[in-house]
Amino acid sequence: MGMELNNICLSAGDHLTFKGLILPDAQRFQFDLGSSSNDLAFHFNPRFHDDDDGAVLICNSKCDGCWGHEKRERHNPLKQGEEVKIVLKFTGDMFKVELPGGHTVEFPNREGASFISYVSVKGDLQISSFKIKNNGY
Repeated sequence: MGMELNNICLSAGDHLTFKGLILPDAQRFQFDLGSSSNDLAFHFNPRFHDDDDGAVLICNSKCDGCWGHEKRERHNPLKQGEEVKIVLKFTGDMFKVELPGGHTVEFPNREGASFISYVSVKGDLQISSFKIKNNGY
């Protein structure tokens, strides 16, 4: 399951809201934001059965096809089989993810992207709605 959007224009202050169902047997899903699948300013990858950390949230970036250093958050509030609302905010110098229960994850804009033109969602998340909010409008 997934979706891919090209030629969109997200800039500082914009955010994406996803609602959906994490599949009951979910292993992982991911949100990718950048200019292409090989240039990601932000990769957000919740995993439910990671070999090292069990349920973990992974954040990273990718430049010219090369991954950066992973940020691993060992508190994953997401649960298999649950309906969720996830908000991804682009502040310019930071990406912020709002998760259920008031949990927030932050990740720096390592590549200095001034806008996002590519969004991809893949994995074990069944999306029921998706909304883009541009600069508070």
